Amino acid sequence: MRGGPEPRPVLFLDRDGTLIEDADYLADPDGVVLLPGAVEALARFRDAGWAVVVVTNQSGIARGLYGEADYTAVARRLETMLAARGVPLAATLHCPHHPDHSGPCACRKPAPGLLLAAARALALDLSRAVMVGDKVTDLQAGSAVGARPVLVRTGYGAGTASRGGGGLPEGTVVVDGLIDVADHVLGPARRVDREDGPG
Repeated sequence: MRGGPEPRPVLFLDRDGTLIEDADYLADPDGVVLLPGAVEALARFRDAGWAVVVVTNQSGIARGLYGEADYTAVARRLETMLAARGVPLAATLHCPHHPDHSGPCACRKPAPGLLLAAARALALDLSRAVMVGDKVTDLQAGSAVGARPVLVRTGYGAGTASRGGGGLPEGTVVVDGLIDVADHVLGPARRVDREDGPG
């Protein structure tokens, strides 16, 4: 008999500009605003048995713009908002470093440290992983662990796409937002015409 849980496919998500509005060094929980379609998209991944993991660079901590407690308050606010809508996150991991302020690290995207840590802790199947973000560095981190890269045009994504995608990993798919990610990865959602009656 095999021990332990069966590894799950995983949707890795950048946070700012991908899942929530980018507010530039967000330190106030009241500033958490989910992007349109986020809840529906995450619900579809939940229903398909995927783990959803947020991996976020938070260099504002290293820069002294806010502290770990501020980051934690924002992260808890986001987790609470999603859980209340029936789409709890499997985990949220962050990198508090910046090379100019705290030296090099293995967790700041494009390094894959956060993704690897999540995979070890949660028994994730990286061969069935997708990495979604609005910056090249997000997708490079995903590519480093074999995740399929998807660029969203929210946040900085439109600018990234308009620059021709320089530095994007091979095979990157560009979509408008998280609903389109769900359509691309899981297939289009079935739409029910409410005017249709039985028979």
